[in-house]
Amino acid sequence: MVVLEKATQWLADYHQLLARHGLDGNALLSNALTPANRKQPALFSLAQLLANPDLLQLQVREDYPDADHPRLRKARLSVLHQSLALQIIGPLVIRLFRDGSSVALNPKRVFLCREPSGPEGQSRWQYAASAQERLEPEAFLQSLSGQMQDWYGVFRQHFGVSPGAYWSSVGLALGAPYSVVWNQVNPEELCKQAGSWLAQLKCEANRYIDWIPAEFSQQRCAIPQRKGCCLKYLLPGGGYCGTCGIYRKERMG
Repeated sequence: MVVLEKATQWLADYHQLLARHGLDGNALLSNALTPANRKQPALFSLAQLLANPDLLQLQVREDYPDADHPRLRKARLSVLHQSLALQIIGPLVIRLFRDGSSVALNPKRVFLCREPSGPEGQSRWQYAASAQERLEPEAFLQSLSGQMQDWYGVFRQHFGVSPGAYWSSVGLALGAPYSVVWNQVNPEELCKQAGSWLAQLKCEANRYIDWIPAEFSQQRCAIPQRKGCCLKYLLPGGGYCGTCGIYRKERMG
């Protein structure tokens, strides 16, 4: 499932790139892991959801009145999956880059929480931290890649999340350490490293994310471009994701 290129050479390359730009990789990655100061009541675990997908279908209908419309329900489920990837999977990958090891993603400890009363956009997913055994890079990535393949069937068949939406969200999460420094290092080198990193994981995520050099407000940077749409633009106040590679005009104008 995973082929690691020269063991952990990718990790050394990442930290060397940051060091050449005078950046402290460990400090930047630690800052990216600062938890949100919010706790909502848990509804059910990811493990329960995977075993009984109707739990999420019913919860979405209860929480979002617009979910009675099939397309909007699909958008809600797609955005929830994106949040799961970015808020739960992404931090585990960041820890891998910071520490050289990480913990397995345990779906029994991931919980969907009640809709927050605060601003839109807050994650509904929480990871109940525990003293889990740490995994070396190869074991961690084999476990994570297998889970992404296994979970795809649930999100595709039961929730209608498209292949492009599912795998591009996973790809964004896997590239989280590179997104931390998207505008702080040489964009061509960052894009090359990020692309090489994703290519090592033998899952579909690599097909649905391209890292490209870009310029915003006269600043050169590197951005991940999705080849699939999460459908967030359909939701009230949803707008366009900054990484959207399909609906570009709104955000690039």
